[in-house]
Amino acid sequence: MKTFLTSVLLAMALVGPAAAECYADYKAKRDEPLQLHYGVAQVSDANCSPGAAEGELAPRLAGDGWTLLNVLSTFGPEGLEERKASAGDYFLRY
Repeated sequence: MKTFLTSVLLAMALVGPAAAECYADYKAKRDEPLQLHYGVAQVSDANCSPGAAEGELAPRLAGDGWTLLNVLSTFGPEGLEERKASAGDYFLRY
């Protein structure tokens, strides 16, 4: 019984983080004329690392003519409010 309970608790621990929301803040550019922007986007839970988020965000931004420069960080919903003003029009746009 102890082994079963341990297995259930371990499974719950692994599922818990996967259900969390994930966001990334990033910098992007357009050329001619040069435009830069800082933004915040929701990324899939599986891509909740800066490196993985780049692969998800680059095509989204490219669809509107933007080139992803870099993903600065990934974070949970607790980091949204502090970034909202800085992201402006690009807050959760992509």
